Amino acid sequence: MKRWLFLVFTLVFSAAIFAGCGSDKADNSTLKVGVTNFADSLEPTENYFGWVVMRYGMGEALAKFDEKMNVQPWLAESWKISDDHMTWTFKIRDGVKFSNGKDLTAEAVKASIERAFAKNKRAETFFKYKEIKAEGQNLIITTEKPEPNMPGFLADPLFLIVDTTAEGERDFAKQGPICTGPYVCESFTKEKAVMKKNPHYWDGEVPYEKVEIPSIDDPNTRAMALQSGEVDMAVNIGAGDIGLFNDSSKFHIDRIASLRVVLARINQKGVLGDPKVRAAFISMCDRKSYNEVILKGTFIEGKAPIPPSMDYGFDKLTDPNHYDVERAKKLLDEAGWKDTNGDGIRDKDGKPLSVDFVIYNSRAELPIYAEAVQADAKKVGIDVKIKSVDYNLIDKMGINGEYDLLISNITTANTGDPEIFLNWYWRTNKDGDNPQNGSGYSNPALDAKFAELSTEFDKAKRRQLMIDIQQIIMNDGAGLFFGYPETNIISSTKITGATMYPSDYYWVTNKIRPAK
Repeated sequence: MKRWLFLVFTLVFSAAIFAGCGSDKADNSTLKVGVTNFADSLEPTENYFGWVVMRYGMGEALAKFDEKMNVQPWLAESWKISDDHMTWTFKIRDGVKFSNGKDLTAEAVKASIERAFAKNKRAETFFKYKEIKAEGQNLIITTEKPEPNMPGFLADPLFLIVDTTAEGERDFAKQGPICTGPYVCESFTKEKAVMKKNPHYWDGEVPYEKVEIPSIDDPNTRAMALQSGEVDMAVNIGAGDIGLFNDSSKFHIDRIASLRVVLARINQKGVLGDPKVRAAFISMCDRKSYNEVILKGTFIEGKAPIPPSMDYGFDKLTDPNHYDVERAKKLLDEAGWKDTNGDGIRDKDGKPLSVDFVIYNSRAELPIYAEAVQADAKKVGIDVKIKSVDYNLIDKMGINGEYDLLISNITTANTGDPEIFLNWYWRTNKDGDNPQNGSGYSNPALDAKFAELSTEFDKAKRRQLMIDIQQIIMNDGAGLFFGYPETNIISSTKITGATMYPSDYYWVTNKIRPAK
């Protein structure tokens, strides 16, 4: 009996050890990444969900951006432009396969780009083409006008490459598209995505069997998850929590000045269509205090559309609507808004001076800015009603102009320079040709600058045009620019290779691997 009990004990003990070893092995084969997820599907042409497909290591494009936002080859190994600047030829890399094992051909790339144009009107705001054709492994795009930044345009996640022939077999929205990245979707919900290794990956070893990506919208909760070891890395830890990770033996912090701006689009179809009211609204906002006091210096004070992290004349630009409460009150008086009933809110023609400020909560700073604006507005007699909505509604509301103010945290150089960003929000929307500008704002002088910029290849001239464009936008009070954030990835020292790129596109890559 004793011998039997000893044998049972030995077997149980051995099983426990092997189970423990198995757990260690499983842990080492799974990367866990805490993120904020704004997508409720993985269809890359829907909304801005291509960003998530690329961030999660599934999707790749013809070109990509390095740490200095220089455009580099990716699925295209090279490109060239014709002498008349109307035709671009991209040499598609040989030996690349989709995650289902099919070869990446120029014909497949052509079909994918055409699909993006067919499914999302935003594609035409990058460029319009006369013809796309495939000749061997060459993809040849002839455009309607010269396009100085075509490789940068095609680096945008909207144009990541999918196998269009797989659509009949796979629901891209629910199961994820078939792409060329190191990982492929195993399962997806808005709350959690699980990626698995792409067995056909072309660009080196894929170190993890699985990548688990829980959506942890609250930045404090993300910090706690990283501290406790629930995740191996986390994207955009709140600035107030970064100090928790200063022990370099346990954590690596990769933080950079971002290319982002937190701005409020201003609808000019309503009460803010009056330039004096608009100027007053911007002038009454104490943006210095918002950033230095309330946000504890973790954001740079806002002024212009493009952040100072990029060389587009930030210090030379003049803000005509800088903080000046008395000016704000005077402008409102001149516009005919007075507090006639003593309730503290100005009114005109029997209507109170009230605006709707639309926000979303997945970025911690947005409600903070909105509440600070609400408090400052009350001091000058403006009623600000804050309306919080799901992020997925923001794009539609922006296009439809369903707001007075609409806040966003936006990358200003999604194609390598700020041309597209500036164009989307402020070029005149003529007959729906620029749907992102749902504000009603229009300035012919600005449109002329955009037209000149769209065909200008000289870098110095492009820079000056974008400086001029910003000054016009600021002079018109066409946007309220709150501040410029840092961005970060913080990772456990149990892994290496987690890098925050300024483009904010490349979170999960095959360069992230277990530390030796």
